[in-house]
Amino acid sequence: MPTRRISFPGTGGMLDARLDSPGITPVAYALFAHCFTCTKDSVATSRISRALAEHGIAVLRFDFTGLGGSEGEFANTNFSSNVQDLVNAADYLRESARAPSLLIGHSLGGAAVLRAAAEIPEARAVVTIGAPSDPRHVQNLFAAGVGDAVAHGEQEVTLAGRRFLIRKQFLDDIAEHQLSDNIHRLNRALLILHSPQDETVNIEHARAIYESALHPKSFISLDGADHLLTRKQDADYVASLVNAWVMRYLAPIEENTISDQEPRVVLVSEAGQGAFAQNIFIGPHHLHSDEPISYGGDDAGPSPYDLLLASLGACTSMTLRMYARHKQLPLDHVEVELSHRKIHARDCGSCETKTGKIDRIDRRVRINGKLSDVQRKRLLEIADRCPVHQTLHSEVMVLTFAGE
Repeated sequence: MPTRRISFPGTGGMLDARLDSPGITPVAYALFAHCFTCTKDSVATSRISRALAEHGIAVLRFDFTGLGGSEGEFANTNFSSNVQDLVNAADYLRESARAPSLLIGHSLGGAAVLRAAAEIPEARAVVTIGAPSDPRHVQNLFAAGVGDAVAHGEQEVTLAGRRFLIRKQFLDDIAEHQLSDNIHRLNRALLILHSPQDETVNIEHARAIYESALHPKSFISLDGADHLLTRKQDADYVASLVNAWVMRYLAPIEENTISDQEPRVVLVSEAGQGAFAQNIFIGPHHLHSDEPISYGGDDAGPSPYDLLLASLGACTSMTLRMYARHKQLPLDHVEVELSHRKIHARDCGSCETKTGKIDRIDRRVRINGKLSDVQRKRLLEIADRCPVHQTLHSEVMVLTFAGE
């Protein structure tokens, strides 16, 4: 999946960002807010963003002001500036591509997207991962320095082995934000993901978010995961959950609508799981393919030959239905069963090839309805006229070019 480095203005200077794209017209765009003092390249943020891109969703992830590659001073930031950075990121997407339909936030980033959603009208769905129900929870991360920060105006604290300067204005700002009203008025589909073993943000925060939100809302337990989702399988699991859940709420992008004269571009890329698993993107549709276990795969999807048979079977059934409608035949139901195997050419008396092996596809067509024998016979003849059948029996030219 291609990743493009970009930048856009934030509250304290230019923000460093990455746009993970599926390589084709995206199903939707998403905005990802990383955890407190993390960066866009943290394990969870990068893995989930890339996995969603493999599912057809373009994801913009960026460093908040003063973190990672972004300009500005972290000490001058606060929860309000993080929310504004999110709004700025949405503005960038709106102007350069398409406004985000999905907002994702990890830890304090989850609290930030809950607050920012009201200012991003195109957002249809929000996902929080290990998010606190109240931004003031972050005080617990540096409790030892809070008193000095309040008394002297600023204090250095250590978070995840790194030192950060916290100022009184940061504490004053988070004290002003109580998210319960924002969550109650969210008016977006909400998915809450939280680990019961989260030692940084207690799972009670997930309960508080859920109880404040109105439907549609969902909660899924990330059992066994840590707060930062440091295990690859946990990040991949979150990505698969988000992808399956959000498709119900995403409106198709206009660019996916093509005329009947324009063939769709099919994009196939390695899924990065197992030996042979593939992701297949066809316009707004996402499929999987793999090899059977006997061929060294994980059988995570239909094999290439399975997909070929499915194409022929679907085309056959559609062609019969179109013919029956045109002729007003009493056709109730069509079922096509197919199988593929290699046979010796000498066993095929009608084949031009006489040596080696050839491909044989057996197609059994079942047609139900009050049809006469003549009508049934005619429908079986029409089956051989389906476009995919004709393609398989005609000369096909495949040209291969080096990709950029």
